[in-house]
Amino acid sequence: MNLTVLAASGRTGIALTRQALLRGHTVTAIARDPGRIALPDSPNLRKVAGDVNDAAGIAAVVDGDSVVLSALGTDRAGTLLTGARAVVAAGPRRVVWLGAYGTGRSAEAAGEGAAVLARMLGDRLADKVEADDTVLAAGGTVFHAGMLADGPENPRRRTVGLDLAPALDLGAKVSRETVAAAMLDEAETPQFPGAVALPLAEWFSGR
Repeated sequence: MNLTVLAASGRTGIALTRQALLRGHTVTAIARDPGRIALPDSPNLRKVAGDVNDAAGIAAVVDGDSVVLSALGTDRAGTLLTGARAVVAAGPRRVVWLGAYGTGRSAEAAGEGAAVLARMLGDRLADKVEADDTVLAAGGTVFHAGMLADGPENPRRRTVGLDLAPALDLGAKVSRETVAAAMLDEAETPQFPGAVALPLAEWFSGR
């Protein structure tokens, strides 16, 4: 499968790219500075310079055969929505987008922790929600993950919909490797098109 990883130089983007290559996929890894994609060269890996603020540049890389996995994050409002619009406008076959649990459509399920998260995000919250909604409206899947951490993939991980969402524990974490594996599963075999999915692991205590 032809996969395109957005924000491939970040820790989650690296995890997505590495795992995708291990699964035998061909990967186009996009980053503002592709030299920061800290992975060895491979015949199945193409490192490309790209910025979500340049919609034409994204469209030059993404096509109708692409499945896009986004690890895009930002500390500035507006970037996520700009990125979501650029990716959707490029017309990929499918989009798997990384969001945050306790925002937008998962806020009610997350409980009281969602209000704390909203205060932490400030003006970035609306940007996250609009970006998610843009991807969902195009039939993509949005993964709402808990706090991300380094560490191995959790062997007991599972992916569920909002109907099985736990209350938000702001102190609990899920590894980037676990989230990357869940997103790749969805890219290969869509289970939640047009919906929010939750990658559950050590931060999930049941409901």
